[in-house]
Amino acid sequence: MSLLHDKFSKIGVDNAPGQEVRQHIGEIRFRGKEIPGKPVDFSHGDVNAFEPIPGSLDEFTAGVRRGGEQAYTEYRGGSSIRLDLAAKLTRFSGAAVSADKGLIITPGTQGALFLAIGSTVARGDKVAIVEPDYFANRKLVQFFEGEVIPIQIDYLGTSEYAGLDLTQLEDAFKAGVRLFLFSNPNNPAGVIYSPAEIRAIAGLAQKYGATVIVDQLYSRLLYEGKTYTHLCTMDIDPENILTIIGPSKLESLSGYRLGVAFGSSKIIDRMEKLQAIVSLRAAGYSQAVLKTWFAEPAGWLDKRIVLHKAIRDDLLKILRSVEGLAVRVPEAGSYLFPRIPALAVTIQEFVKFLRLQAGVTVTPGTEFGSHFTDSFRLNLSQDHEAAVQAIERAVKLIERYRQ
Repeated sequence: MSLLHDKFSKIGVDNAPGQEVRQHIGEIRFRGKEIPGKPVDFSHGDVNAFEPIPGSLDEFTAGVRRGGEQAYTEYRGGSSIRLDLAAKLTRFSGAAVSADKGLIITPGTQGALFLAIGSTVARGDKVAIVEPDYFANRKLVQFFEGEVIPIQIDYLGTSEYAGLDLTQLEDAFKAGVRLFLFSNPNNPAGVIYSPAEIRAIAGLAQKYGATVIVDQLYSRLLYEGKTYTHLCTMDIDPENILTIIGPSKLESLSGYRLGVAFGSSKIIDRMEKLQAIVSLRAAGYSQAVLKTWFAEPAGWLDKRIVLHKAIRDDLLKILRSVEGLAVRVPEAGSYLFPRIPALAVTIQEFVKFLRLQAGVTVTPGTEFGSHFTDSFRLNLSQDHEAAVQAIERAVKLIERYRQ
């Protein structure tokens, strides 16, 4: 097998959000019966159930009307939009964000992640990533021919927080790791890293001169009075940290393909050069939509979190009725990552059966680490009633295929 073929074979898109084969039917056939309900795709959020920020379409239209001025922004994003974002992100994170040197607008946070890893990883570089964590982390490191060093979190343990194995992380730095990549809140488990864990990550990175990339995509969707610690406020060299964030999830702006990275001017500069030959810029008209981000109507954000919590709690209640199933109560984000009982089929087969027999699409746990063969991920940002009915159907299938 050629090295080029091997690089692409490690990516895989079959289980990526939006890639599944959808069923366009109004009734679900299960064990020969017609069961009322509609297909639910838990691989991503439903922007029909949770509409985008009010005024986002108006801003997009205004951008279109501005024409070329908006269409052809600087590669790192329009200067006026970056100034607005820098002020908002400074207030949000508690760390000064430079609109000129320390911020770039990208085609979604996925675009930011690609550019960031492409700007920091070369062949043979050792990169520490958390397991489980967002599936693109591992795939991108492998694509850029880095060596993945997994770091475990105890996401199903008794810890109130992530339960990061700090000894394992320090050993990785001692062994030559110079980049640590993780999401906070964690995708898929929904755990938040404690202030002590964040301080420890910063301290270890500073001690060993390592770079840290933190994906904070869900850092606004916090439940039950949970607090959040921004890594960029810790005692760490500002040139060794990059934060990725965007409005695609809680704010339901995923269709506009907008992401933001801020922090290290050195990495941002590289990202801009790479973006210039990949996509030139984030879609120019879409950039205007960022004016609505962090400027939502009063109470809008709180209401959205309350609605997500209600769905989370109802789905947890159903899942926890299954003997032998374990699932963490997420402190943040819109994901559940249940570990299911032993089945008579593989997780890949079960995921396929779920889609074909129950109209339920989920992401297999093996996307988040090869050993998560007994887990799957659910995005709970769905129509509430449809989500509940879908999980009830999924539970019936678990019982059907139980070993």
